[in-house]
Amino acid sequence: MKRNLQPLVKPRSVAVVGASSDFRKVSGRPVKHLLDKGYKGKIYPVNPNVSEIGGLPTVPNIDALPDGVDLAIIVLPANGVIDAVRALGRRKVPAAVVFASGFAEMGEEGRALEAELRAAAQAAGVRLCGPNCLGMFNAFERVIATFSQYVDGDVPPGPVAFVSQSGAFGTAISALARNRGLGLGYFVNTGNEADVTFVDAMAEVIEDDRIRVGAGYIEGLKDGRGLCALADRAMELGKPLVLTKVGRTGAGARAAASHTGSLAGEDAVFDGVVLQKGILRARNEEHMLDLVEVLSFCGLPDGNGIGIATQSGGAGVLMADRAEELQLDVPRLDDFTQSKIQACIPGFGTTSNPVDVTGQFVAQPSVLSDSVIHMLEDPNVHVGIVWLQLMDAHVDTLLAIFDKIKASSSKPFVVAWVVAPPAAVKGLHERGIAVLRGAEPAVDAVAGLIRFAEMRRAWLADLAKRAAYAPTPISLPALSGPVPTVAATGLLQSAGVPMAPAKLATTAAEAVEAAEALGFPVVMKIESADILHKTEVDGVRLGLKTEADVQKAFEALMSGVAKKRPQARLDGVVVQPMLKGDVEVVIGLKDDPIFGTVIMAGLGGVLVEILKDVAFRKCPLTPREADSMLDSLLGAALFGEVRGRPAVNRKALVDMVCRVSELGNALEGRIDELDLNPVMVSAKGAISVDVLVVLKSSADASAPPASTPPHLITA
Repeated sequence: MKRNLQPLVKPRSVAVVGASSDFRKVSGRPVKHLLDKGYKGKIYPVNPNVSEIGGLPTVPNIDALPDGVDLAIIVLPANGVIDAVRALGRRKVPAAVVFASGFAEMGEEGRALEAELRAAAQAAGVRLCGPNCLGMFNAFERVIATFSQYVDGDVPPGPVAFVSQSGAFGTAISALARNRGLGLGYFVNTGNEADVTFVDAMAEVIEDDRIRVGAGYIEGLKDGRGLCALADRAMELGKPLVLTKVGRTGAGARAAASHTGSLAGEDAVFDGVVLQKGILRARNEEHMLDLVEVLSFCGLPDGNGIGIATQSGGAGVLMADRAEELQLDVPRLDDFTQSKIQACIPGFGTTSNPVDVTGQFVAQPSVLSDSVIHMLEDPNVHVGIVWLQLMDAHVDTLLAIFDKIKASSSKPFVVAWVVAPPAAVKGLHERGIAVLRGAEPAVDAVAGLIRFAEMRRAWLADLAKRAAYAPTPISLPALSGPVPTVAATGLLQSAGVPMAPAKLATTAAEAVEAAEALGFPVVMKIESADILHKTEVDGVRLGLKTEADVQKAFEALMSGVAKKRPQARLDGVVVQPMLKGDVEVVIGLKDDPIFGTVIMAGLGGVLVEILKDVAFRKCPLTPREADSMLDSLLGAALFGEVRGRPAVNRKALVDMVCRVSELGNALEGRIDELDLNPVMVSAKGAISVDVLVVLKSSADASAPPASTPPHLITA
């Protein structure tokens, strides 16, 4: 992340380069809006052809600007932008917004022009937002550095910072937020991101004390490591990040040697890392704003118990179903709570949870207020949802009811008000109460609130447990490409990863000697740098119990594989003891182009790429993160007791995942791909019986991040 963007987001003075006196034009809109919206700083229209614009004296050119201008809004066409940026550098203007298109989005020629622009800005010391962007606004200080249609209307400040890579869609989301009564303190459209990225912009605005939530729309992430650092900082500040990222299905994995590589599609990695880092991922713009609504107004709940109160039994059932789908708890209210609610509501209402208060509260407001207060008092309820519909004629009555509820309970609650009157939304927001548009959106939003609260508690617990940790120094072979099995096994063992012992045999006699040393029964596998998936060439023999079995298997492997892959170099066979487990797991590492080294864990064996029950995280992992990673698998129940079989040693598996992640972190940039498959897991422990390591050459290695925090690798 690059900080020091205060001149961009909080400029004390603004120059509009290429300003027009025709306020209907894009080049005229920034001056108009700076004046209309009440910007208090100095405004300098730069135009050599007129003497004043909007009552402001013009400056003939950039070189004539006074000292101390913080921000330039460049409204010139693409062919004039680079010279303008160089001139801004001469005047020591530290930041600029570039609206013009015609850069990287236009193809090879445009990419070359954008590269020249980037170089010019770096040389001039000018931070660029854009090009090909709508710019930004800061509603608190009334900085309107955009030509977006949004600013034609009111620009109400609020506790939300919104950063979008898309201009048009970002404007649409901003308009939706305003219609919901959600104020955006900041809006930044990063456009082509020649300089300032999504991460840079969000890192700047999230620091503002007036901001409670960061929301973002992403089309393509450039800085995965920066996003992780941003997420850690936001978690430290206690400010949730809500992101909508498109392209869930469009990006396939590139050709890869390992299972980890073949399954590491862009979205699979992104989804796993943001989950690990406590970022809430919204499905679409409406879900994003639902989450933003709740996170802006609600305190964090202490647990995942939801209390539901409605004027419709059907709505209550729908919400209860959705809550359980999201693995939230809809607890039965205890008998004492139910007895208090029973005394409040008509006999045909229900008290267990969901609570159906019926429509009687219209005539007797205390029916609703007292029922919800009692429901929130239940020790198993941590957050409440109150469902209503229409009620246009009763807005004042209901606002008074919610005043009473809010004054009587410290627990968060939200209102799901279907077709809520505008006066109701405004009144509830003034009271600090979130208003959702329907039953299921309310549950989804509350689920996000609960998830963030859980992640925040877990993050703080991890932070408190972290201590200085120096991993064992790792010595990597100088070679690049696939690492021989015996050397790869030694590499993993040096990192504390339990590995089945392995011996290389180049003759049948050596194979027998290895088998006797390891103990029968044994496994034999063909060894070749040209054959990474041995089962594809029938290159594995299992359960060999005698010397004769081993001799026969050696000859069969060498001759059989030679026929199937005549061009392959055969180095011999690897002999290992035959080990078994109750569950087969895959653990792998991958050098991701966005996030750096990521770890994969999931159900393994030969069907790993068919089942695809795997999860990804950024290295390194804490034990809590590794445990959560395993819990996220669809087949996680297999780690517990199954049909009389004891549960596997979960602690050993978690420790193994952590140790592999520490290895990946220590070797950032050198590990291309790593697969441990299968890892045999049982009640006794976890051990890998096969390994594939592919290294990059030292020349190809990228430098690891300089500030990777230490992590404990034991629970």
